[in-house]
This record gives sequence, C-alpha cells and structure tokens, in this order.
Amino acid sequence: MRNFLLLATAAGLALSHPLAAQDIAATPLTYADMVALGDAAPLVVRAKVKDQVALEAERAPGLAPGHVRLYVEAETQALIAGNVPVGQSLRYLVDMPLTAKGKVPKLKRSEVLLFARPVPGRPGEIQLVGEGAQQLYSPELEARFRPVLTSLVAPDAPPRVTRVADALAVEGTLVGESETQLFLDTENDGPVSITVVRRPNQPPSWGVSWTEIVDQSARPPQKGTLAWYRLACTLPAELPGEANLTRDSRARALAARDYAFVVEQLGPCERSL
Repeated sequence: MRNFLLLATAAGLALSHPLAAQDIAATPLTYADMVALGDAAPLVVRAKVKDQVALEAERAPGLAPGHVRLYVEAETQALIAGNVPVGQSLRYLVDMPLTAKGKVPKLKRSEVLLFARPVPGRPGEIQLVGEGAQQLYSPELEARFRPVLTSLVAPDAPPRVTRVADALAVEGTLVGESETQLFLDTENDGPVSITVVRRPNQPPSWGVSWTEIVDQSARPPQKGTLAWYRLACTLPAELPGEANLTRDSRARALAARDYAFVVEQLGPCERSL
C-alpha cells in the first residue's frame, strides 16, 4: 500500500482534490448540514476502513495547521444512496485534526459514512464532497439521513433557489392592508413565489407556492424540511435593491419590510460544519 501511495502521489493522484477536514468524533450535524452533504454527493456509502497512511507534508498542499492528510483504503458495506456504481474497495483522501497529543488519529476498523463523488477514469477512487463528508457511522446517524436523502430525490422535491428575481408590493384600499409578492429564480427554472398578506387588526400571514399559481392560501414551510432549507439557507438577509420593482417609496419600503418578515419567520440556517 505504501509503495502504491508513493507512486500515485508522485504521478498526481486524482484523489488530491479539495478535501474534507473532519474529526471522526464530529459535532452533531444540523438538518442544514445533512441536506448540504446529501445534495452535493452522488454517492453515500457506508464503509469500513481497512488501512490508512499519513501523507508527508510536502505531499499535502493546502493542509490546515494541526491536521494530517490521510490516504484511506476502505471496504464498502452498503450503498446508502447514489446513481453511480461503486465497487467493493474504495480509496480516498481525508484531512483530519491531530489528536490532543499531536498524534495521527486511527481510523482502522472504524465504520464511516462517506459523502463522495467518483473520480472519472479511476475505478475504486472517490472524492469527498467537502467538510464533514466523512462521518463516524452509527445506525442512528443513518436513520437521520435516510429521510433527508429520500426528500432530495422525490419527484416533487423543491428546486434549488438561485436568487430573488422580483418583488412587488401593493397597498390595499383599507389602512394597513397590503400584499407583497416575491418571485424567486430556481436552478431548473421552476416557478417559486412567496406571498405576504397584511390585513387591518390581524397579524401578517405568508406562504410559499412551488407552482405557477400564486396562491394566497399557501402556507409557510415547516422548519426542518427541504422546502424550509431551500429558503432559509439560500435567501439573502436583505431584499436586493434591483429585485424591488416598485418605484413608489412607500411600496418599496413595504416590500423590504415584508421580505425581512419572511426571513425572520424562516429563522437561522444553523450549521455545525
């Protein structure tokens, strides 16, 4: 294995792409962490580490202080999710922090959950998708991830939001009555709109529609769902000025206020990675 590693790194091992720096005893993942990992990974694999080699510093460019880059050989235990084939043997690189005593962490015989993509033209080699893409496996962790992964591939899965395209606010005939519509662009050009309605002596109400119909009866997404993630973890903190189509200063202020209300209602996109 060591001879192979020396030859591979000297030749420019395809695994030496951006890596995942993650302690094997990781901070508990938030819902947003799990969606981000699952969304980026064509492969989610349960594997058992068979061997590891620590790369010398000169073969680990970009390594963070206090970390070590490991070349890992693992054996596939199960394909949790993925649309590409995966072999029995896996090879990958991962950056990990040194132990409290400054030693290389030992992964051998550990079971891990890997979020990765295949390396073209190199069977058996995978590339971790980012920070936290190697997690210590447990049945509880797999049980948390499975509904997330299922929601990502559902036929009616909410699309990725790319920007706030337009915002339009209109005041009603009664004092305190108004309606604001926010139109969002998505990765697949699917229509997404948010409606905020204010009526006299009532709290404001809002909802999101994932269809072409602008629906005043639409409801806010439930926190901890993919629809919530697409908004809470994507929308900018403030309404972009170029998206506000209203020229009237009062209406522009209303659109900005209603947008801020939606962001507040969604709450923070909490991450531990």
